[in-house]
Amino acid sequence: MKRREILTLGAGAALCGAVPGSLLGAPAAPAIKPMTGDVKPIGHDEYLARIDKARKVMGQQGIGALLIEPGASMVYFTGVQWWRSERLTAAVLPRDGDIAIVTPHFEEPSVRESLMVPSEIRVWNEDENPLETVAAILRDRKVSAPVGIEETVRYFAIDGLMRVMPDVQIMSGAAVVRACRMVKSAAELALMQKAADITIAAYRHVAPRIERGMTPKDIGAMMDAAHEALGAKPEFALILLGEASAYPHGSSKPQSVRDGEVVLMDCGCTVQGYQSDISRTFVFGEASAEQRKVWKQMREGQRIAIETARVGVPAGVVDDAVRGQYEKWGYGPGYKLPGTSHRTGHGIGLDGHEPVNLVHGESTPLAPGMCFSNEPGIYLPGKFGIRLEDCFHMGEKEPVWFSKPPDSLDKPFG
Repeated sequence: MKRREILTLGAGAALCGAVPGSLLGAPAAPAIKPMTGDVKPIGHDEYLARIDKARKVMGQQGIGALLIEPGASMVYFTGVQWWRSERLTAAVLPRDGDIAIVTPHFEEPSVRESLMVPSEIRVWNEDENPLETVAAILRDRKVSAPVGIEETVRYFAIDGLMRVMPDVQIMSGAAVVRACRMVKSAAELALMQKAADITIAAYRHVAPRIERGMTPKDIGAMMDAAHEALGAKPEFALILLGEASAYPHGSSKPQSVRDGEVVLMDCGCTVQGYQSDISRTFVFGEASAEQRKVWKQMREGQRIAIETARVGVPAGVVDDAVRGQYEKWGYGPGYKLPGTSHRTGHGIGLDGHEPVNLVHGESTPLAPGMCFSNEPGIYLPGKFGIRLEDCFHMGEKEPVWFSKPPDSLDKPFG
């Protein structure tokens, strides 16, 4: 669960001004240093293997080419790190023939910098239609089977292609992309493990520095600074205090740390583009009996989810197992509140949220290499919410945690 938070406090301001607090009786955290010295980026051969797999799946699906806009899928197949604007940059991955990148003429040198695979680059000028360039590539590659569209491609690109190439057949390319991206390689899992390790280290650094009266921005800035100091790119820092913790993505009402109230932290970073997403919830000061009860119930929900997640089990069954127990405790039913108003977990990798989800009705069977969050939070509107979130990947026989869930409300960071 996450919402991107853009925080402007720099690392120096966030860390140098911090005074060690007494949270949970923890001592002041030691100085931190980068943890990314041993990181290995995705190699050239793995990019080529991804393309080969995509082409095999395209053949199975009857797809002649795949159209991709900038974003995680373009990074995944080509390495190109770019952004979306009204000026189209796209990749055409044909089942047969060379990949081609389409981009504005003046962007070509910059786009080429991150390109990791052999590819033709075709440029278009400001007075030209970039979809004409895409159509020319499809004709040159003699694509006769339908063109698969990566599921996040914007409509203007699809509509524009059909206008300049009326005979083109369009179909969803989601099956191709998902077949490749949902199952992570050992190299991808290693990057995700590093990102998780860094976020846990950032939590342990920041926790003793949380003080009464701090705002979500104060705490988020410390987390961002810690992620940077540890060598990662901060991705998000969602901090929910008091009643705001009862609403999964928070509240715009003023918040500050108060004795006896919940502090919910949902934070993550990226390492070579691969994401972490970890939530911790604790009480500043003395926890009430109700807070402790709900924390233990939510932690049991996490346990049920991980025990249910086994190779071959439909993803939705994991959500159903958790929700079944919650209903026995009087929550819900279903997604009603008080209880769990969101899915038990989401896929994660290059995107913080990617297919598939641990949600009721999802029939995709779990397979080795799939990665998910596990976060069946419990929310009591008007009071507080408890969310613990740890991600895992499916091993050959059973799930493997990227970060180990805490055993106690009093030791939320291990």
